[in-house]
Amino acid sequence: MAEERISLNFIEQEVEKDLKNNKNDGRVHTRFPPEPNGYLHIGHAKSICLNFGLAEKYNGLCNLRFDDTNPEKEEAEYVESIKEDVRWLGFDWGEREYYTSDYFDKLYAFACELIKKGLAYVDDQSAAEIATAKGTPTRPGTNSPYRDRSAEENLKLFGEMKDGLHPEGSRVLRAKIDMSAPNMHLRDPFMYRIKRESHHRTGDTWNVYPMYDFAHGQSDAIEAITHSICTLEFEVHRPLYDWFIKNLGIFESRQIEFARLNLTYTVLSKRKLLKLVEGDFVTGWDDPRMPTISGMRRRGYTPVSIRNFATKIGVAKRDGIIDVALLEHSVREDLNKIAWRKMAVMDPVKLIITNYPEGEEEWLEATNNPEDEMAGKRQLPFSREVYIDKSDFMVDPPNKFFRLGPGREVRLKYAYIIKCEDYKCDEQGNIQEIYCTYDPETKSGSAVSRKVKGTLSWVSAPHAANAEIRLYDRLFKVEDLNQVDDFLEHLNPESLVKSRQAALEPSLAGAKAGTHFQFERIGYFVVDKESTDDHLVLNRTVTLRDSWGK
Repeated sequence: MAEERISLNFIEQEVEKDLKNNKNDGRVHTRFPPEPNGYLHIGHAKSICLNFGLAEKYNGLCNLRFDDTNPEKEEAEYVESIKEDVRWLGFDWGEREYYTSDYFDKLYAFACELIKKGLAYVDDQSAAEIATAKGTPTRPGTNSPYRDRSAEENLKLFGEMKDGLHPEGSRVLRAKIDMSAPNMHLRDPFMYRIKRESHHRTGDTWNVYPMYDFAHGQSDAIEAITHSICTLEFEVHRPLYDWFIKNLGIFESRQIEFARLNLTYTVLSKRKLLKLVEGDFVTGWDDPRMPTISGMRRRGYTPVSIRNFATKIGVAKRDGIIDVALLEHSVREDLNKIAWRKMAVMDPVKLIITNYPEGEEEWLEATNNPEDEMAGKRQLPFSREVYIDKSDFMVDPPNKFFRLGPGREVRLKYAYIIKCEDYKCDEQGNIQEIYCTYDPETKSGSAVSRKVKGTLSWVSAPHAANAEIRLYDRLFKVEDLNQVDDFLEHLNPESLVKSRQAALEPSLAGAKAGTHFQFERIGYFVVDKESTDDHLVLNRTVTLRDSWGK
């Protein structure tokens, strides 16, 4: 039987057409071009996987190019965080780390060339005057009074702008295209503006900076990028990029647009994410509730799970919204394979096994991961006093409560069957201690066949490690945040619940940051970066329950 061919997305179909026609000598060269003005989020992860994935699939190359044309908002901190995120996702750009600022001299020369051809001019109008003169989509614009300046005068003024002889906002360089064009982006767009800001790489060398629409296509051309993969909002900009490329006579990259990622219960706007950070609604860019790659890493999401998610959602031509439950499913799916199982009790109450010998302990065998044959076994200490979760005991349980209650039997996982004989409450009726007996003939793995309906997690009280548990949930209560006026009004007040009472099996003491675990019957957790040898901090990554597809 012939091997089944995996269907291609529409971008791969276009790439394969180009390869079939030997376009660009059969090369595939992509790039990931982030702006270093914030931390990357899950939407960028989709783009990273797409651009680097295309290069890998077609034996090509992918550049990492920082679009650093706006010094006012850019920082070296963001550059380093972006590189860390791309590496963490499993991609390598080799020696191909570039910056648009690497090309400032070439871009300036391109602008001068267009001036000499009579295709660019310096405009002295204010920003408000220019905006008014542009017209509307249904009404043509009017030409600038400076549109017919000579090439010589424009070159002189542009040079003076570069040398810092004119104040910020006093002049701009515009392309001379068509003020009546139906596409508003072709109505004499800005090419350069004056900015008196120190650049994170070039310092105070430059007083003029190129606009993104001028720098984008030319940077691709300089790097000989064969396939410029962009999100849909840049589709309407493509005629402008083509105009610049045609009139400069330089290498033409093929631009293909795809739908950006939208997730339920999530904002994926750098501007909005910055508001969350600056307003102290979260603890920083890497807060585990944030959709940033660094936040997801800290929460315990894995690179494999994010790459698998990107594959599952595919590449679309039209905007839509993806259920965040699919992302959570991808995380669960990967962690189920790799996370070792551990015993943990979130809200402990002491259970005393009255017929177990005082002062004695034994070590019981437990499975590290039933999904991984190579994970092996571990030893759990067992003693007369253990902790169980308060929610696993009821004084007057209903019929379908298959956990512990007076006169009821349950199994302590990996251990014995126990029976509740008595309990003690405080004056408010809160359970203080539970008294049970155990059946020594029912040790886990023994030949005794007696079964009970309930199985409980537990931790030996004398051996327990303590931890601060951070239970993270979705940051917002509203499914589609694109439909609300003020996203900050829809924050989930229970997106973080902290507990300092958790009791854990002793093997967790001293666990290193980034280590994943599945707590039996509870969920998946990861050791937080704030953990110390004296204070263990664990973040809940996802719950065990998978709502995707239900």
